[in-house]
Amino acid sequence: MKMSFRWYGDSDPVTLEYIRQIPGLEGGIVSAVYDVPVGEVWPVEKIQALKAKIEAHGLAFDVIESVPVHEDIKLGKPTRDRLIANYQQTIRNLAACGLKVICYNFMPVFDWTRTTLAKKLADGSTTLAFSVKEVEEIDISKGISLPGWDSSYKPEKLKALLAEYASVDAEKLWSHLDYFLKAIIPVAEEVGIKMAIHPDDPPRPIFGLPRIVKNRDDLARLLKIVDTPANGLTLCSGSLGAGPENNVEALVREFGGEGRIHFAHLRNVKITPQGDFEETAHRSDCGSLDMAAIVKAYHDVGFTGYVRPDHGRMIWGETGKPGYGLYDRALGAVYLNGLWEAVDKFGAR
Repeated sequence: MKMSFRWYGDSDPVTLEYIRQIPGLEGGIVSAVYDVPVGEVWPVEKIQALKAKIEAHGLAFDVIESVPVHEDIKLGKPTRDRLIANYQQTIRNLAACGLKVICYNFMPVFDWTRTTLAKKLADGSTTLAFSVKEVEEIDISKGISLPGWDSSYKPEKLKALLAEYASVDAEKLWSHLDYFLKAIIPVAEEVGIKMAIHPDDPPRPIFGLPRIVKNRDDLARLLKIVDTPANGLTLCSGSLGAGPENNVEALVREFGGEGRIHFAHLRNVKITPQGDFEETAHRSDCGSLDMAAIVKAYHDVGFTGYVRPDHGRMIWGETGKPGYGLYDRALGAVYLNGLWEAVDKFGAR
């Protein structure tokens, strides 16, 4: 297991100088090129500059998160072939710069969705949370106002985009994903890159938009579209774990045992029967997921890929990008590495 840490570039208040002080970051930094418009080719020069900056701090740079998939590809519009060709070239450019894994997702319009970025917990920390009731009470015709990803679009653009998706049901979205994977996976395989799709977050339809990477059957179906190790998963415990029907440990054992998990996001969540959830500290006793059992499952299947502590709480007065502060994620990295070391040395007793 190679522990890594997400970094958002020069605008990130969490600096590489701080990150390098976290022990056990064998997997180095997970980052991306953020100043290239979605759908355009990532130039080799920009990738090399990012890599040089990270490596200058003594950190590896093997994993990209993410190369966004343009909405026209998800919608199956005529422009998708040009955009897919650009995506293929970005894969080639990343491989030429020594990158090994690309995380991406196929969620329509919204990436991760939360109803609050700063729910106050009993210990005084704040965290990301999702309320089903709050989402259901939103009148889409009057616009959507949620923290985070809805700000990626102006109201008029968002309304038009949602209208375009009105004719895209789950099976049509599957057909568009099928088309995309059959175009990009052979390129990834050729250049030695592993593609790792991130599951839907939360793992359920939202605002009438289909979600098709949300459970065990979806993951199995996706992997069979192009049945090769280059077509793999970013198994996010927090995203999948927000669905009460998902057994994350079992998913690790099944798909990790098949060698199809290339990147793991380890995050704990506390869920309710109604489908609400809040993100917690990584420890098993803080949320609904048994993180110790999940880490042991990775160890048992011989996992050698990359992991990162996913979202963390904001603690000790830290401000910055919600979910991506330094302190709680650093605690998570050390805790998770500690679990791994314990299993490695002592096994199950």
